Amino acid sequence: MLSVTSLVTSYGSIKALKGIDLEVPEGSIVSLIGANGAGKTTAMKSIAGIIKPQEGKITFQGKAIQGWPSHKIVGLGMSLVPEGRQILARMTVLENLEMGAYQRKDKEIAQDLEKVFSRFPILSERKHQAGGTLSGGQQQMLAISRALMARPKLLLLDEPSMGLAPLVVAEIFRVIQEINQEGTTVLLVEQNVRQALKIAHYAYVLETGKIVLHGSAQEIAQNPRVKEAYLGGSKAIVND
Repeated sequence: MLSVTSLVTSYGSIKALKGIDLEVPEGSIVSLIGANGAGKTTAMKSIAGIIKPQEGKITFQGKAIQGWPSHKIVGLGMSLVPEGRQILARMTVLENLEMGAYQRKDKEIAQDLEKVFSRFPILSERKHQAGGTLSGGQQQMLAISRALMARPKLLLLDEPSMGLAPLVVAEIFRVIQEINQEGTTVLLVEQNVRQALKIAHYAYVLETGKIVLHGSAQEIAQNPRVKEAYLGGSKAIVND
């Protein structure tokens, strides 16, 4: 579904991505892991059209989209849940959700709203409340739901568990799996490496702008280098 080849993205003279390659097969959950500053968010923004890469190719559903504006990429079937949620704080929950569907012309938006409210009942209860007054976990639910209102074929999730309580994190990861099982492909950037590798099918490890490891999530979880750096030492396993 998504193929990234030799992608280079810079901030001025600093190369944040130094020619990365990755693939996201249709129907999968692929996780991109790495330390802070490795370039994960830059990769997501480059794919989503928020940042324009200097070199390389991004192919989505057979179309080269590098350099496309983000709204055009959304229209093609890709949505980003950004790091920090970035909900529209002064707008209501309902208005945030409606903004997620702003490019749609079909007559099933109301049906999808009901699906969102069924998945996250708290959003239904607070649909007339300003988004900025929600808790962190509720805002993350809103950010995910807003992205889903565009009916994406590929959902990009950038650090969805950041700053959330453990019980909320568990719920968010359950929902990510549910979304995938319903047919949406997922590219996941996540600081909680243990949880990310539990639900992913395949994973890439990004270090200082370069892909240094890739393989099945199980293989990456058992890699000594990954265990030491991200999973708490050599005895850590992904399935505990």
